[in-house]
Amino acid sequence: MSKKVLVPIADGSEEIEAVCIIDVLRRAGAEVTVASVEKDLQITASRGVRIVADARIDECADRPFDLIALPGGMPGAERLRDSKALAAILRRQKNDEKPYAAICAAPAVALEPHGLLEGRKATAHPGFVDQLQDSSAAESRVVADGNVVTSRAPGTAIEFALALVVLLFGKEKAEEVAGPMLVEFG
Repeated sequence: MSKKVLVPIADGSEEIEAVCIIDVLRRAGAEVTVASVEKDLQITASRGVRIVADARIDECADRPFDLIALPGGMPGAERLRDSKALAAILRRQKNDEKPYAAICAAPAVALEPHGLLEGRKATAHPGFVDQLQDSSAAESRVVADGNVVTSRAPGTAIEFALALVVLLFGKEKAEEVAGPMLVEFG
């Protein structure tokens, strides 16, 4: 059975992060629903790239998800935070002890204000880590604390997405999706 993933997007979402999450999880075999928190399906991301969602967030309210993953970007993270429908979906995910994740500004801006990082180590974009209750892991590129995964910025988007693949499908699937590294970073 396929894993179901929700990726909410908004005007101002970070396109690299959104597309990396969507693409990597789909390559792993997840059924990814991209949902707009805007009135329209099409959003304009932070650098002007237009992305067309599969559904509006309110259409996803009663659907169960194995994972919810939020891209960052500003003001996208604020628009995700301000979506009552998304906040309710995220609270249900937390109450059901199912995984959720956020990258860049989204951990601090969209999760923290709703109490979704309470008792969790997390990281975020360096410009937002001071808004985290527990920033002890803020220098880490990707932080997994229980069923919550956070990451820093566009430069960590593929690592973040692969960590989500590990969470849903295991390390072997993540290695298969990642393929060989062409360049060694040292």
